[in-house]
Amino acid sequence: MNEKEEIIEKLRSGVVNCNEEGVMEAVHEVIKKGFDPNEAIERGISEGMRVMGNRFDKMEIFLPELMIAADIVKAGLNILLPEIQKEKRPMKGRVVIGTIKGDIHSIGKDIVAAMLQAYGFEVYDLGLDVQVSKFYEQARKVEADIIAISALMSSTIGGQKDAIDFLEAMGARARFIVMVGGGAASPEWAERIGADGYAKTAAEASKHALELLEGRRGG
Repeated sequence: MNEKEEIIEKLRSGVVNCNEEGVMEAVHEVIKKGFDPNEAIERGISEGMRVMGNRFDKMEIFLPELMIAADIVKAGLNILLPEIQKEKRPMKGRVVIGTIKGDIHSIGKDIVAAMLQAYGFEVYDLGLDVQVSKFYEQARKVEADIIAISALMSSTIGGQKDAIDFLEAMGARARFIVMVGGGAASPEWAERIGADGYAKTAAEASKHALELLEGRRGG
């Protein structure tokens, strides 16, 4: 295992083992060695959090452990995200992103927002617990190309459909590309509610956003 892979594994295992000191050491090594912060986030921090999320779903860990891991992830992202934002790339398009009403999960959405920025998108993050009307209002205000809606819980996923229905009611559905994601979403769900795209990971979301936008623009 080379040095980069060792650091990525240290990030992943640090999150899984709730080892904040180990994660922070690895984060600073990423910057010191000049490794790609996008890769460190996606393959290290994000993958570790996915493992914790799966363990929580299987009741192998409990809420306090999940919250500790989430806090460690946030601490790591606070250092790595500014490194991504330093990268100057041509603006590809505008994205409005947020977690749907009733859902207060932010980690996945934050990572997707960071990745979109790294891919050259101008991102407007509405945060958590976002009313369906707010997605439309902000997208219209900033002339967004894409609306990205996250839902982590089965009890809130219906809000993604509500947001699309709202766009339909406002006569604005064709104006925006709508992407959905989060732990509760799936390709089948996206197709059923009439979303334009779905992605499981932040890297996939960013690549798919570019593909959808290029497809719409005929490029």
